[in-house]
Amino acid sequence: MVCDCCCGGEKKKKRSQGEYKSLINRLNRIEGQIRGIKGMIEKDAYCTDIVVQVAAVNAALNSFNKVLLAEHIRTCVAQDIRDGKDEVIDDLLQTLQRLMK
Repeated sequence: MVCDCCCGGEKKKKRSQGEYKSLINRLNRIEGQIRGIKGMIEKDAYCTDIVVQVAAVNAALNSFNKVLLAEHIRTCVAQDIRDGKDEVIDDLLQTLQRLMK
């Protein structure tokens, strides 16, 4: 039996095809932005132009994290709580603390 959420000693998540495609598309766009910044460096672009592009990548990564975390809460965390695994709350809090550094 394949679990939809994090389970057992090995934490994994089976994602829907839609969620998978959406996340991969976001990462592909971010990867393209990174390649663009590399190209800017190679072409001696002006510093502030590069800084603006780096800020755009940071925003895209933050957005990716928000989407991923929201889905994690809706699925894995909610299911673990329903299953009586309250330790998932501490795990989530630790994750949030790491993100807010």
